[in-house]
Amino acid sequence: MELYTVKEAATKLKTNPHMVYALIKSKHIVALKLGRIKIPDYELERFVKESQGMDLTDPENVKDLDGSRLSNQREP
Repeated sequence: MELYTVKEAATKLKTNPHMVYALIKSKHIVALKLGRIKIPDYELERFVKESQGMDLTDPENVKDLDGSRLSNQREP
């Protein structure tokens, strides 16, 4: 198992650290804190698999790629 920093996770996901923090805050990505926030590699894999077909531009208002709001968002 490998642990990624927020910056490393952002690079893996081809996004920025602000988006990764937003995904953590909205409970789309589960992280842990060991001095700094860390994200296990398996959690990034799970997130990518479960997010197929979703528009996560606004993690608090996830939509299907066709624009309809999803009702089965991950619960906190």
